Amino acid sequence: MNALKQKPSAKKAAKNRAPIRVLLAAGGTGGHVYPAISIADAVRAIHPDSEILFVGTRDRMEWQAVPGAGYDIKSVWISGFHRRLTPQNLLFPLKLIVSLIQSRSILKNFKPDVLVSCGGFASGPVGWVAAKMGIPVVIQEQNSFPGVTNRMLAKHAQRIFTAFEAADQFLPAEKITLTGNPVRSRISVQNRDEALDHFDFSSDKPVLLVLGGSGGALAINNAMEEAIVDLHHEHNIQVIWQCGKKYYDELSARINTSDFPNLRLLGYINNMPAAYGAADLVLTRAGAGTCSELMLIGKPSILVPSPNVAGDHQTKNAASMVENGASVLVTEPELDELITVRIHELIKDQQKLEKMSHAAAKLAKPNAAHEIADTLFEIAEQRNG
Repeated sequence: MNALKQKPSAKKAAKNRAPIRVLLAAGGTGGHVYPAISIADAVRAIHPDSEILFVGTRDRMEWQAVPGAGYDIKSVWISGFHRRLTPQNLLFPLKLIVSLIQSRSILKNFKPDVLVSCGGFASGPVGWVAAKMGIPVVIQEQNSFPGVTNRMLAKHAQRIFTAFEAADQFLPAEKITLTGNPVRSRISVQNRDEALDHFDFSSDKPVLLVLGGSGGALAINNAMEEAIVDLHHEHNIQVIWQCGKKYYDELSARINTSDFPNLRLLGYINNMPAAYGAADLVLTRAGAGTCSELMLIGKPSILVPSPNVAGDHQTKNAASMVENGASVLVTEPELDELITVRIHELIKDQQKLEKMSHAAAKLAKPNAAHEIADTLFEIAEQRNG
């Protein structure tokens, strides 16, 4: 399945449209950066001659992810502001001033038709300077509780694209369009038989996919370590467990994988189409990108929201999926007690899994990136006359 499905008119529209210049500001985490890359891909799909530039910071993941996707990136010096007094906070005023100067230089040299803020602290200075220079600002907000940068930029924005209805109460309603989250343009699900072969799994046992995000989730790892004997030996469940690179060595030292022939303990999953294709059920955090992917591929899930995020936004992200029957919610304090119970209740109930899968697919918005890109062309055309 291709997550980026162009509208039938896209190729025709490209012939009638001039290329545009888009500056995308995003940084800090994949939740901000990958939607921005998806929007960039969609702009290029509408008109390949459009010029794209990213703004981020040198010490965060965008500095590798953006060039890896084939786009240029410029840096600003800004960093996050800590709630407690730290040496970094003492530098913050200087970093902000330098970042505003850097932002103005980037904007003057690149001359974008429109700026897109996908969140993260790198978006703040460049978005504010763009608004002061009269450059149209567009916001793409991934979470149900908007990040502080996008909340601050909202009053300057011409359009705001959201993924969850709950975000409406924090942003100017008259500017909002609910599009869903842009997801990786090549997200797909491998054929089940091929996916099972990839992991050397049997077709007669269910498969649980455990995700903790690229960095892993300590609480999920701890609960899985306690539950793996029951899940593997007692309930005959095959498990793909992505524990995160920083936890892999320690976990693999404690868990003798030779005692668990149907366990695949991985620091990072390189082949997500195979992992999704093999999985009957997904146990995961409730980050915006993960929720959007689960909707798009129609996978039933057990969501464990992280309590360590601003505004408890992962719980809010999960709410619509749970309310619509696509997911089951387990809070982190309940995890040790309920993980085996909830997995066992669901994973062998094919009728329940099918209902959850259909419910997830109904929530999907596969054309989010194209809808946003289409609007960027409209805004640029209006600005340029």
